[in-house]
Amino acid sequence: MIETVTKIDLPVDEALSIMKNRVSSGAGKRVSIVTGTHGDELEGQAVCFEVLRRLAEHPEFLNGTVDVYPATNPLGIDSITRGIPGFDLDMNRIFPGAEDGVMTEFIAARIVEDIRGSDVCLDIHASNIFLREIPQIRVNIDTARTLIPLAKHMNVDFVWVHAAATVLESTLAHSLNSIGTPTLVAEMGVGMRITPEYMRQLSDGVFSLMAHLGVWTGPVEAPREPIISTDGKVCFINAGASGIFLPAVEHTKSVAKGDCLGHIVNPLTGRTVDELLSPCDGMVFTLREYPVVDEGSLIARILEV
Repeated sequence: MIETVTKIDLPVDEALSIMKNRVSSGAGKRVSIVTGTHGDELEGQAVCFEVLRRLAEHPEFLNGTVDVYPATNPLGIDSITRGIPGFDLDMNRIFPGAEDGVMTEFIAARIVEDIRGSDVCLDIHASNIFLREIPQIRVNIDTARTLIPLAKHMNVDFVWVHAAATVLESTLAHSLNSIGTPTLVAEMGVGMRITPEYMRQLSDGVFSLMAHLGVWTGPVEAPREPIISTDGKVCFINAGASGIFLPAVEHTKSVAKGDCLGHIVNPLTGRTVDELLSPCDGMVFTLREYPVVDEGSLIARILEV
């Protein structure tokens, strides 16, 4: 059943509506799937479609409620902008919002209130247009004891446990975890694109998690065993000069310390201005997608092994 979470009148006889699709058997636990907070992150759109498609195909296996929120920032998606257009505002920096606040804060408060009470919430993000990420779950170290057992069912390659100091309190996930709604943050792919294999992988993980919770009684794919790591095991590689980045490695591949990750070249002079070497042995889980870089731009992240 498609429901309106909240609706705000806009100028010129238009309205901003936050919608959800509730699929329910009338009993059991509740799982919420949220995406579209950033308008340039579209990987979650495909996951929402696939989850709803599978639920409609086999309603007899549902033993609970699944709420799907495909666009919490519909104006951003419509205009292909990361934030809320007209406000120059990152929506994932205004939670938990305020019922008596300005329009954006009011919308954020209504979203939090609607998701509140879910047994698990999955907040799906993509990377930006500059970087490609493997399917991963990110959790705050303060909630790791609760969330890591859930994350292991999500069929991702990597669970990244962040230090508390790096987690912004104004995000949807932090706000929900703070009020007792366990929330996993998924990140995968690249901005403004959909990666079909990642969509299928994470969708399988959604059903694996729902089976673990008893919300889904049908067959599921066995989830892959993720690597679980903390900030201390992640190496960052940044550009030492401005130019065009030409990668020498593939995303998700293993590298050894000293391996060449790529070159930054100057197309005007025909010279290589920087050679990027791996500082450790590990797996490339983040790789630069957009080739134009400035000095200091993030080029890659490597999970040290």
